Amino acid sequence: MQDFALENTLSGIIAGVDEAGRGPLAGPVISAAVVFLDRNIVIGGINDSKKLTPKRREILYEEIISVAKFGVGMASVEEINSHNILQATKLSMKRALANLNLELDYVLVDGSQPPEVKWQVKTVVNGDNLSISIAAASIIAKVTRDKLMEELHGQYPKYNWYKNKGYGTKEHISAIRLHGITDHHRKNFAPISNLSYHSCKMLSSE
Repeated sequence: MQDFALENTLSGIIAGVDEAGRGPLAGPVISAAVVFLDRNIVIGGINDSKKLTPKRREILYEEIISVAKFGVGMASVEEINSHNILQATKLSMKRALANLNLELDYVLVDGSQPPEVKWQVKTVVNGDNLSISIAAASIIAKVTRDKLMEELHGQYPKYNWYKNKGYGTKEHISAIRLHGITDHHRKNFAPISNLSYHSCKMLSSE
């Protein structure tokens, strides 16, 4: 269960960090960092973003940003293509922490791969199910990325990013095979990297 038990074992100002968008075939990876300066504040229902409905995520997003400090960081598709998704994810986490504009004492990061930052870092496997700060960060990151993909859907409606958010659904992969890729697709991700040159022609926005 998510609570402040983990945060309360540490002293000072503590940020929870999580990402959204490591697995999709299109779009950036986005991370969020969240700090609850007042741990007596209660927001019911904070959970791993994957366990929440889109409507519930959006409600919690508004509640979280009204009481917590937060920062969002993005690593672009170009950075994912140039490096790899792990390094791009770490870069987005560093940017999220920088955008907090807070001096921190500790950073709790979901998973086992921490970014290199100047603060003490504790990685927490399954952290979005254990820490409210990390779970809140997962919600901020997910809602932010979903909104971005919905905006991109307006430019590239053939891929239905409004629904699939860039993930490799059968519909999305079929659209890639039929229409080619856009500059928002991750060229180093299979199955895109396995397609022929002809299949991977670039599609301009509508």
